[in-house]
Amino acid sequence: MIVTVTLNPALDLTYAVDALVPHGTHRVSTVAERPGGKGLNVARVLHSLGEPVLATGLLGGTTGGRVAALLRTEGVASSFVDIAGETRRTVAVVDGADATGFWEPGPAITEAEWSRFADHFRSLLREASVITLSGSLPPGLPASAYATLIAYAREAGVPALLDTSGPALRHGLLATPALAKPNADELASLRPPPTSRDRADAPAYGAELAG
Repeated sequence: MIVTVTLNPALDLTYAVDALVPHGTHRVSTVAERPGGKGLNVARVLHSLGEPVLATGLLGGTTGGRVAALLRTEGVASSFVDIAGETRRTVAVVDGADATGFWEPGPAITEAEWSRFADHFRSLLREASVITLSGSLPPGLPASAYATLIAYAREAGVPALLDTSGPALRHGLLATPALAKPNADELASLRPPPTSRDRADAPAYGAELAG
């Protein structure tokens, strides 16, 4: 069984409008909603392919309840840890030309909630063949949260796949997951900014081409 971890899931809302006009009032023609967050997208795709999958993570409030209900409707098995905060929403406003997104940060996670999830995660490792760790971290969790889960998975002999960005990616890579999937921008963000000495030592553009 593949266990997908989404620590900052969302309820994805898509509003369709004729045209998005800044500072204007818009009439929405259609509203679509679905479970959101990278890890839940992974779970839904695996389920559609017929793979045994279990989605886990942190859910709270009315929004979290709606996410869980939508997963059940799609037939995706899940086992989430309840939190006191309200699960975030992401809103995409789509017109005929483009889409504009609004991403909420997510609820603040307490130490007790994180501890409960860590215990729950370790129990799921007994049945897992692979785990995926995907998406952003909600407020309150340390940047090393994924690294901690990767270490637990290694102890249990379960390969871990990591797909995140920023400090969570930096810490996660140090924990040596079996596979990481950063894109070019996410990798570039891990490089420290150039110092004045770096800039002084760099060859001029024309000289570099000539060499």
